[in-house]
Amino acid sequence: MSTHTHAVVADADQRRRLGRRARLLAGTSVAYNVAEAVVAITAGLVAGSVALLGFGLDSVVEVSSGLVVLWQFRHPRPESRELRAQRLMAGAFLALAVVVTFESTRALVTGREPESSPVGIGLAALSLVVMPVLSWAQRRTGRALGSGAVVADSTQTLLCTYLSAVVLAGLLLNAGLGWGWADPLAGLVVAGIALREARDTWRGEGCCVP
Repeated sequence: MSTHTHAVVADADQRRRLGRRARLLAGTSVAYNVAEAVVAITAGLVAGSVALLGFGLDSVVEVSSGLVVLWQFRHPRPESRELRAQRLMAGAFLALAVVVTFESTRALVTGREPESSPVGIGLAALSLVVMPVLSWAQRRTGRALGSGAVVADSTQTLLCTYLSAVVLAGLLLNAGLGWGWADPLAGLVVAGIALREARDTWRGEGCCVP
């Protein structure tokens, strides 16, 4: 067998390994975000926290992002689904922007003060640790595959980190100082970032080809 043939086989094997890793990371993201959504929405309803409810709804969008990647890499030739995957991912980014904008605006307009939520504080703090690590692994895998969809999924995971920080700061400021407006205001910034990512992913500018 020629050296060129060996190189092609090795490259194909490497892409299969990277594809399996992408599926594993997407599955991990889906499982974590399902649990996060259930806890955040429940805690938000108990405490009357708009920020926590928005955080839980964001987790639902995160689940859709991970499912898109799982769908893409179930195909023998995942690159054939790349464009559709990126379009679906852009839609998820847009949904995230709409959800966070709506929840943040409603919180600012109504001026509702949520009760202190130790469960919500603990969840946001945990996500602030877990999400950056998961995002880094997804981005590294996506770049190695040259997959814009996987890279976009990593960016959406990173946005969840920002939102975790916003929610955590808002809950702590509300509990300690009574500043209920802090986290929805910062949430509008996160929504702006999500909207930009929706645009870039739709255009294919998020695709990081090595």
